[in-house]
Amino acid sequence: MMAGAAAAALLVIFLAAVSGEAGPALPRFAEAPQYRNGEGCPAPSGAGVCDPGLVHIAMTLDAHYLRGSMAAIYSLLKHASCPESLSFHFLAAATSAPPDDADDDLPALRRALAASFPSLRFQIYPFRAASVTGLISASVRAALEAPLNYARNHLADLLPPCVPRAIYLDSDVLAADDVRRLWETRLPAAAVVAAPEYCHANFSRYFTPAFWSDPELGARVFAGRRRPPCYFNTGVMVVDLRRWRAGNYRRRIERWMEIQKEKRIYELGSLPPFLLVFAGEVEAVDLRWNQHGLGGDNVHGSCRPLHDGPVSLMHWSGKGKPWDRLDAGRPCPLDHTWKSYDLYIPGDGSGAASPASGPAALSASW
Repeated sequence: MMAGAAAAALLVIFLAAVSGEAGPALPRFAEAPQYRNGEGCPAPSGAGVCDPGLVHIAMTLDAHYLRGSMAAIYSLLKHASCPESLSFHFLAAATSAPPDDADDDLPALRRALAASFPSLRFQIYPFRAASVTGLISASVRAALEAPLNYARNHLADLLPPCVPRAIYLDSDVLAADDVRRLWETRLPAAAVVAAPEYCHANFSRYFTPAFWSDPELGARVFAGRRRPPCYFNTGVMVVDLRRWRAGNYRRRIERWMEIQKEKRIYELGSLPPFLLVFAGEVEAVDLRWNQHGLGGDNVHGSCRPLHDGPVSLMHWSGKGKPWDRLDAGRPCPLDHTWKSYDLYIPGDGSGAASPASGPAALSASW
């Protein structure tokens, strides 16, 4: 159910403008429609973030990808059967150590979210780059080396202990289905992560020849796992946070990052350490929940179509981002679908966003 709140939005924007919080300038965004829970949604328990009826969604948040994040949030709310039951957890880069954090983007990001989504249930958690910078190796694309890409490794450390699991999503996604269906994915006792797997992909190419030829590494790393290792994309995952903490999986990932510093066993940023720890142990999710690769490869960012079959979530992984291609006047066909959720208001006021209904269901073929 949608409720107009133009006056409230103006008040939020006005208060943000005159408040004493000085922060970096961010792009302007329109207010999204507000969506309300329908019949059959769980009633609030009064437990706040610990409410067992909530669906927890974790994303990173920064000024560079904020336009993508805004569209992703809008799409998730629009297609949710119980939008007021979505609880968002944003991991945002903190450039200063507390309490000297006046230069951080966090206050400005918080104001931007509140202005576009006045009823959104969310929390922002500072992520300090110093916790990972010493572990990051050079990648095939500079953007893959950003410390915030590694924040997903710290989800279990940053989110409250009462949050049992979280759906992690990249900022360049659009939902076309009710995310609660993904949330309800069953995780057997042996699984920590659930995600769509792509077993037709050439798994060996995610690691260097030096990795495969090393007698202590290579196939030996994946021996004894529940099933043969397959590629999965870390931009859409269901993570059991309690099992993650119990198994100290952040440290397992970091150990592979340390080995990478010594032996150069992969080229692709934050993905390969996840594969080294979880490939062959992931609980498979229907491919409809990550129609990925829409941003092309990591070098050219060329246009790509959807895979065959139904679509619940589209993912512009790769170099090409829909907002960049639209602004450059060279959009791919699917970028127009993303644009229907774009809340961005250009600096000159032209072409101001007007939230549209967006697609209710999608299917496509190669």
